Amino acid sequence: MMEIKNFEGLGRFDNDWLSARYHFSFANYYDPERMGLGPLRVWNDDTIRPGTGFDQHGHRDMEIITYVRKGAITHKDHLGNQGRTEAGDVQVMSAGTGIMHAEFNREDEPTEIFQIWIEPAVHGVPPRWETRSFPKAGREGVLVPLASGRKSDAKGDGEGALPIYQDAAILGATLKTGQSVTHQLAPGRKAYLVAATGALTVNGKPVQARDGVALTDVEAVEIAAEEDAEILLADVG
Repeated sequence: MMEIKNFEGLGRFDNDWLSARYHFSFANYYDPERMGLGPLRVWNDDTIRPGTGFDQHGHRDMEIITYVRKGAITHKDHLGNQGRTEAGDVQVMSAGTGIMHAEFNREDEPTEIFQIWIEPAVHGVPPRWETRSFPKAGREGVLVPLASGRKSDAKGDGEGALPIYQDAAILGATLKTGQSVTHQLAPGRKAYLVAATGALTVNGKPVQARDGVALTDVEAVEIAAEEDAEILLADVG
């Protein structure tokens, strides 16, 4: 089964500093048909205006993955972690027993991010934060694990996917016009796919940039670029 959620039909929130679109129920947006996909609970498409951001606030027992599409996001938390994550790169925060953090756009241009929340398989772990660079040149025509709870995706020594506490993976690829890539899904697995940029066909159906595609009960996700594209795919149980 394949369901396409058009970008214009996503939940929305707009104020003077944030433009947010919600793929699943979040905050004041509630759709009983859009409560998540397996442990994937949140996929937000945020545009943050320069010099603004999310003031300090708290989370617990959630894996929060931020993929920067444009600009950069600057993180600071009560554990003393500070860092700046640039376009194409990823940060992961395992909230665990609790973490207080702030996320700001310190750039001179709007910052665009995907914020993805995945429920952890274990609760009460020590909170942690990490950021890692994933050059787009390293994922041309191939899906590269960016954040994952699978040991096979971790290379150690600060390479490979950023770890999360769940049997799930966030993968990214860049495709030139005419290129294609196929992702195999193990029995019982599901996928959620969003193109940050570009037009695609997914299992033969047209998909536009920032649409959401949920796939269940399929063996493979076949992705072809109708124009240059940057894609993210979540593989979850």
